[in-house]
Amino acid sequence: MVNVMIEVSKYLMILLMAVYTYWNFNYFRFHEEYRQNRVCAKQTVVMLLVHFAAYVILLLKSGDERMILLYLAQLVFFLTYTGLYRLFYRNASRILVNNMCMLLCVGFIMLTRISYEKSVRQFLVVAVSALVTWIIPFIMDRVWQLSRIPWLYGVLGLAFLIAVWLVGNNSFGAQLSINIGGFRFQPSEFVKISFVFFTATMFYRSTDVKTVMITTAMAAAHVLVLVLSKDLGSALIFFITYLAMLFAATANWWYLIGGIASGCGASALAYALFGHVRTRVLAWRNPWEDIDNRGYQITQSLFAIGTGGWFGMGLYQGMPYKIPVVEKDFIFAAVSEEMGAIFAVCVLLVCLGCFLQFVMLAAKMQAVFYKLIAFGLGIVYAVQVFLTVGGVTKFIPSTGVTLPFVSYGGSSVLSTFILFGVIQGLYILKKNDEEEYEETRS
Repeated sequence: MVNVMIEVSKYLMILLMAVYTYWNFNYFRFHEEYRQNRVCAKQTVVMLLVHFAAYVILLLKSGDERMILLYLAQLVFFLTYTGLYRLFYRNASRILVNNMCMLLCVGFIMLTRISYEKSVRQFLVVAVSALVTWIIPFIMDRVWQLSRIPWLYGVLGLAFLIAVWLVGNNSFGAQLSINIGGFRFQPSEFVKISFVFFTATMFYRSTDVKTVMITTAMAAAHVLVLVLSKDLGSALIFFITYLAMLFAATANWWYLIGGIASGCGASALAYALFGHVRTRVLAWRNPWEDIDNRGYQITQSLFAIGTGGWFGMGLYQGMPYKIPVVEKDFIFAAVSEEMGAIFAVCVLLVCLGCFLQFVMLAAKMQAVFYKLIAFGLGIVYAVQVFLTVGGVTKFIPSTGVTLPFVSYGGSSVLSTFILFGVIQGLYILKKNDEEEYEETRS
């Protein structure tokens, strides 16, 4: 009977996820606020149904009654978070809040299936992160001095990266984190945001050749330190983000072409100088050649995705634990195996919907500083999703990057909450300005 329920729930969750994704893009058809709110209300109901169906199966299959408490705690969190956002931030983007909760929901489901203890820890981190970052939209709407301290963003961020390089903890051959007060965190996750603020502030002031050269030198220093720390995924995120922001600020094709050429040259040089780079590239080119060692992780990921097919194996029917660190870098493979490729593609489309909102917001902002921040953070988010999924599917070499809101990891969760909080602050600022303009016209 349980197996029948697993099979039925599998198709039900796929259908619900497809409906949620459809409404995610259908939302943009409407311009009336009441119609948009109706779409968001429907999305919330669908998300809660996916959450409920998944935890019913998790409870039946594991027989662990603790699942009930974890489900109820998460349910209270989702209802409280969406409700308080609507109450305190009247002009917040409800669809962005919904997408955050849906991605968190998928992450909770998969982490609970993989490890109950890690799911509990992730939930506590999410709850604390949501509370800590609650004030960010309020700050973004009122603190104009954010554009006056570019070197604080740049120097402080670079100092954190250098500290990781010098005294950081080694994880899978890369120096990624440091311990402060008994807590381990990954500074590069937060420096991504300060780096966007630094670049936006510099280009807001000027886009002359001197400013571009100074900003490029600081960006190159960030990337170089990350390469020395062997944090290749973050290095690539920083590089692409800077290049995109430089082009957006200057509209100079020579900068873009020169940046791409420099990136290709730096990649070739890194391949020649660093053994860990060659290892990852060789594992990407032919993982089957050394399937028991360097190619083991990616081959297991491909096996999982292939086994899941379009409709998945169903919760507890796959073997995601065979993939090393599946809860972090390769969570997308676990989603594909047990929830199916259709469900996984819908998750990607939800991420795409978030990115489109970032870009649309950047296009609407009048102030160049805010416009560059929205665009830069959108690029950070999109590149991170692309690197994660590309590495899992062998489209590109694995870079050790997590899937925002879905993968396990405290630093990733907190930094993503900050990123979305900044975007919400800009969205609220824009909506408030539009309302003031309408009032003055009337």
